[in-house]
Amino acid sequence: MFRITFSKAHVKQLKQELEKAYRRGDTRTVRRVSVLIMIGGKVALESILLMWNVSQQTVYNWLNDFLAYRWDSLEYQKGSGRPPRLTKSQKQDLSKWIENGPEACGYMTGCWTSVLIQDLIYQKFHVLYNRFYVCELLRNLGFSFQKARFVSAHLDEEARQLWMKKEFPNILKQAKQLSASLFFGDEASFALWGSLSYSWARKGQQPQVKTTGLRKGYKVFGAIEFFSGRLVYQGTQERFQSDSYQSFLLHLLSQVSGKIILIQDGARYHTSKATRQFFEQHKERLSVYQLPSYSPDFNPIEYLWKKVKTKATHNRYFAEFVKLIQSVEEALKLLATQVKEILHLMGVYSKHLSGTLPA
Repeated sequence: MFRITFSKAHVKQLKQELEKAYRRGDTRTVRRVSVLIMIGGKVALESILLMWNVSQQTVYNWLNDFLAYRWDSLEYQKGSGRPPRLTKSQKQDLSKWIENGPEACGYMTGCWTSVLIQDLIYQKFHVLYNRFYVCELLRNLGFSFQKARFVSAHLDEEARQLWMKKEFPNILKQAKQLSASLFFGDEASFALWGSLSYSWARKGQQPQVKTTGLRKGYKVFGAIEFFSGRLVYQGTQERFQSDSYQSFLLHLLSQVSGKIILIQDGARYHTSKATRQFFEQHKERLSVYQLPSYSPDFNPIEYLWKKVKTKATHNRYFAEFVKLIQSVEEALKLLATQVKEILHLMGVYSKHLSGTLPA
């Protein structure tokens, strides 16, 4: 144990110098400053020597230089030439570790950052890249900086694969044989207090959106047609339940001629006893299929609801409920005319879309 104590100011500046060294990709300064920080943290000499693979004399030299010359002792002449390159196999290993996530690599976080991957490369290969070069390397390896999304822990990947490879192609074949309309159905609620989204604003001046705080929403049932991009919808102030769902289904049957195939999720009012009886009563015209459980990404109309919110409720204040209804209805009316845009929502089924997109 070293009998020396650094002030809080010195420790703070040492950590700043360490961060700068990591950003520059300066391996020597990273090692030197890290050792000094560990000395200030009362870490045993044996642990320091083992972690940084340096001699005891080197550690004493770095400490003496720092005590004598302070920050000037940390300066090195900039090395010349290109940074060392990872081999092809090393890049493959790096890609696998990144795909497995930070926790699998021993980091106490779920998010990869360029600085964290910079440290991973150094720990695994003893190569310290500038963090900006790390970003370039990641792009060349096929990675991009993305926002994560939630996936249900109950998701059945086998059932999802079966749906995409067998069940949906069979439904599509049936629709073509019967000359039936093929709809994806769902519903969404649009809150009176609006919805928040990103917007450009002055630095330090976060956009503020007024809200009534009232827990009231406008409910909309909807369905989009796979072949034509047609949108059929019905708004209601009632709760989502079997009766209101059946009312929408009657509306759908009245708006569309011929046979209809409807693909829906497993919401309770979609599969209730009353709704099943409704399906039985209208089985001559209406056939219904269930999406795999916990698979909203397989329902294209989910993306339409996002578009409605973008157009109708994001960062907007509604003093009256009727204003919310008007805004949502106007957005739906506009989207109903944008057939090509609706067809593009079928992206997950894009390989089946040949010939359906309008010119």
